[in-house]
Amino acid sequence: MERVRSAFNRMIKSERYSRFTLQPSEDGEKDTSRSNCQMMPQRQRTRRGGSPSFRPALPRQSRATLCYLALVILLIFSIGYLLDAPDETGNKYRTPHAETHQPEAFDKSLSDFDRPRRSAGSDGDKSLANGIFDVFKKEEMDPWIGIHHVLLQTPDSMHPNHVIYGLDDFKPTGYLAYSATGIAVGKLVYGNYGRQEDLEVLQKKNVQLKDSVFAEQVDNGAKKGASAVLIYPDPQDYSYNLDTALYGHVHLGSGDPYTTGFPSFNHTQFPLFNHTQIPPTKSSGLPNIPAQTITATMASTLLKTIGGPESDASSGFKGSFASVGYKLGGSENITVEVNNVLVNKEIHNVFGVIKGFIDPDQYVVLGAQRDAWGKGYAKATVGTSVLAELAKAVRDMVEKDGFRPRRSLVFASWSAGEYGSVGATEWLEGYMSSLHKHVVTYISLDGLLMGRGSFMASAKTMKAVNSPMGAGTVYDMVGTTNVLKPMSMDDPAYPFLAFSGIPSISFHFINLNEETYSYYGTDLDNKDHLDYKTNYHTSEMAALAAQFAGQMALRLVHNHVLYPSLDVSRYSSVITKAVFRVYKRINLLSRTGQLKEVNPNWLNRARGSFQRAASSITDDIDNTDLNDKEACRILNDRIMTVESSLLSPYVSPIETPFRHLLLGRGSHTLASIAETTDMEHFRIQLALATWNLQGCANGMVGNIWDIDEEI
Repeated sequence: MERVRSAFNRMIKSERYSRFTLQPSEDGEKDTSRSNCQMMPQRQRTRRGGSPSFRPALPRQSRATLCYLALVILLIFSIGYLLDAPDETGNKYRTPHAETHQPEAFDKSLSDFDRPRRSAGSDGDKSLANGIFDVFKKEEMDPWIGIHHVLLQTPDSMHPNHVIYGLDDFKPTGYLAYSATGIAVGKLVYGNYGRQEDLEVLQKKNVQLKDSVFAEQVDNGAKKGASAVLIYPDPQDYSYNLDTALYGHVHLGSGDPYTTGFPSFNHTQFPLFNHTQIPPTKSSGLPNIPAQTITATMASTLLKTIGGPESDASSGFKGSFASVGYKLGGSENITVEVNNVLVNKEIHNVFGVIKGFIDPDQYVVLGAQRDAWGKGYAKATVGTSVLAELAKAVRDMVEKDGFRPRRSLVFASWSAGEYGSVGATEWLEGYMSSLHKHVVTYISLDGLLMGRGSFMASAKTMKAVNSPMGAGTVYDMVGTTNVLKPMSMDDPAYPFLAFSGIPSISFHFINLNEETYSYYGTDLDNKDHLDYKTNYHTSEMAALAAQFAGQMALRLVHNHVLYPSLDVSRYSSVITKAVFRVYKRINLLSRTGQLKEVNPNWLNRARGSFQRAASSITDDIDNTDLNDKEACRILNDRIMTVESSLLSPYVSPIETPFRHLLLGRGSHTLASIAETTDMEHFRIQLALATWNLQGCANGMVGNIWDIDEEI
């Protein structure tokens, strides 16, 4: 612990912080430039809420992308400038040279927060919560606990789930939380990864999907009339024991699905709930068909006798089971029985704060999931350890080194993350009306360490952090390519962005040529396997991840103005692409006579208004005295309004919680509008989306007399 704090402090001591300036040190050093099965890949879970397919697919990426991919998401604004941009006085931040080659640095913390079991709401989970609370209390961070009473779905120990096929009666120990319950009977069909192209193969082969049980994402399966969905890990993609059980959830959303849009506080919403009653409300993202995981061994047994037509060699349906032809099925019945039960659990979110000295009501939140299906070493232990060590290090800087952050830092330990960011989402729902006004950025510490050798982030950001693999920086470690990945719905930071309108960041270290951590959602997510993935550099990689997250947070809490850390102009290209797709759709429908008297120029003008508003912020920053605290506050308010203004005000957070115009889910999004076939719906949603975008532009301008009225 002391070594970590020492290393982090040495990084900071190369700079002298004051309340308004960041001065270079005088030591002579030169400045430098600046599912749901957890096995399921991020890309698949983005589209279908993490509902795993029969064969959880690894995303297909080009070799060039694989060379740098680390499943990192640096979303919305130009995080690439967080670590090396000049401050408002023109001084450049100095590149830190903190020592990270200390394998034992995080050993104690990782050991302290490791548990054999840590399921949400369990004694193990609450014990960990108390441990985090004690850390925050010892550091005098005014800790508090947020308590929620949520409905979680677990297997019924008295009535196990079944998969019956011929004479085989399987009783899998893994399960999918929030599956529909009951008994489903239908034809067994093999649907590969459950992608749209996979379904097309089945249709071309005239395999009947209706009333079938097949390899499909749960949501897609239900839409096609399937009776149930089975999910297994094919050894082609997952090289572990064939009897490994899988766990996950299938809620197409986040938070407690029985209190969508409002928080699960103190039982008031379910005063009479018990296992025999149905809660009064539920999310539209809950599946209406049973879903169950099976082991690879069970899947092999099913596939050997599935029958049906052969799949095309070019279809990619072939896995690597021996003696399995991967036929498409459709001839033999199978029974799937899911007996999961809803249980009311009390979960604890733990918070600590290091208060700012100028704008304490604005804060950067760093959060980590604490619970897991099993040991959850990479899933939860590492993030929790980084959270605790960062809190200690920053507090030490304030007490001993005179660091005076302008804004506050809030450290959050979440529970029930495995069920779809339940703890974090309930907190967001509880304070929905105010958080977007105060939270500058959310930095997720979940899954930040999956391996060693690759990382996906802005290249300039990586120049500020030394590589743990020898000389050079993280930038040198992965190359010069800057790879950004859109944030997926299963990302723990997604609710902050798409539900609450808060800029959000995720990042992940991972092995070269790998795209996910295959042990998520299994009991194999333990220390031994993560050590293997990091080539036994877990502790030093955790220290590196802590430095990376810490430096981002420190920039955000120190700078007078949030720009260029939060660069709203970077949204222009995202908006332009989305508008162009709608523009093409309107022109096509107009040419075919399906759509009349609809002018795409209105939406394009709103796009132009956004770009001009973004440019006006940049111009005003250039022409503002940044020692003027009130002027800085006004500029920052304009920057912070962007994400929340992109939340559609025309849809209900209960029916459509992810209201973000560009990155949410629902008929209100520009992506959905570009694909709709209902012309009346098209007209209405286009009008609402146009004004949603224009309203965001208006909010960025600030003064009402300066608003662009060109539209």
